Amino acid sequence: MKVVFRIYPDGQVIALFPEESDKRTGGTMSYMHIGQHGDADYYGVIQQTKPATEAQYLPLFNELKSIGYKDLQVRQKAKLKWV
Repeated sequence: MKVVFRIYPDGQVIALFPEESDKRTGGTMSYMHIGQHGDADYYGVIQQTKPATEAQYLPLFNELKSIGYKDLQVRQKAKLKWV
């Protein structure tokens, strides 16, 4: 599963799953430490954030693996795949 990690100016890291996007709502699945799963505006998040470095996203990456995500493929950017 492809995942894009981004970081907000306040230091919060978000994981975006571009292959889990809903054409009906225009949103894509996301995950953060606080709030966990949610729907996000992929392009809006990209505009408000910067790419997260490995050191910045590693804690969130490990959290995702601990809750059952397997075979995560980290990407810097990806095209949305509508479901």
